Amino acid sequence: MTAAPMTSDGSSGFDPAALAGRAVLAPLAGITDSPFRSVCRRHGAAMVWSEMLSAEALARDHGKTMRMAAFRPEERPVVLQLFGTRPAAFAAAIARLEGLAPDAFDLNFGCPAPKIVKHGGGSALLREPAAVAAIARAAVAATRRPVFAKIRSGWEVGGENAVEIARQLEQCGAAAIAVHGRTKSQLFAGAADWAVIGRVRQAVGVPVIGNGDVVSGTAARRMIAETGCDLVMVGRGALGNPWIFSEINDAVGPATTVAPARHIPWTERLVVITEHMDLMAADKGERRAVLEMRKHLGWYTKGIPGAAATRRELMTALTRERVMELLRALGHGGGISPDPERSP
Repeated sequence: MTAAPMTSDGSSGFDPAALAGRAVLAPLAGITDSPFRSVCRRHGAAMVWSEMLSAEALARDHGKTMRMAAFRPEERPVVLQLFGTRPAAFAAAIARLEGLAPDAFDLNFGCPAPKIVKHGGGSALLREPAAVAAIARAAVAATRRPVFAKIRSGWEVGGENAVEIARQLEQCGAAAIAVHGRTKSQLFAGAADWAVIGRVRQAVGVPVIGNGDVVSGTAARRMIAETGCDLVMVGRGALGNPWIFSEINDAVGPATTVAPARHIPWTERLVVITEHMDLMAADKGERRAVLEMRKHLGWYTKGIPGAAATRRELMTALTRERVMELLRALGHGGGISPDPERSP
């Protein structure tokens, strides 16, 4: 297995113009596994990120973490994201993952989860620019593949240092930088500050990926216009809505107006749910797939009239047959209109 070229001329590095679209799937813990990434790629995601992978666990050749890093050929281009604190662990982890030949690696300096931050990882590193630089240098030196980094605007409101961190990452060899327009202290509350994404775009010469509140094609087009970012990264907006990627690709194309979000007929939605379920079962077995699909089923059925009662049944179903029976009964003649909560 060989990695797909990340530049239009086939050289090493990263050129967003080589991708088939402008919207990419964000890394989401417990969500962006191989089945979900595959579904999103089929519906227009130009590039997909793995769940966070522990550099320390990979350095020890931890079996479960190595399995989490696996991906299907059709997911390419795929980025494997690492978190941790020790530069040596990042280098060792990348060495372990080279055999999978991902298209790129990504360094997590943005996760605000307490279990990550309390050990000094994720967004906690934004308070330690020297540590960020050491990790980036070690990762870049460990591979010839592009190394990206994902950051937040800073640790807290009033202490935003995304521009400083981004410049340092570029100097250390990062091939692209994703910026979430919230601080660690904000978590996911309030509106994302897209202005900080624009400041980073002005400050560095490498591609910048804008992240935060991209929940529609209209929002993506506006983010690109306001910030100049090269790509938009979609996280929560893709939950139960892999169609958002094709919607964004249409919205940021040459047309001068943005078409309304497409009405998704239930028959089409059910096909995608079935594909997702079957991919999950192939990877994890039926029982585990049914359990792990529950959160996705909640998202897929959001906005369907009468779905609340069905969701309660879905949360206790234990077999694929029962899940599909419930979904078929729910969807007779139905469809989903654009969710007003997805409006920018």
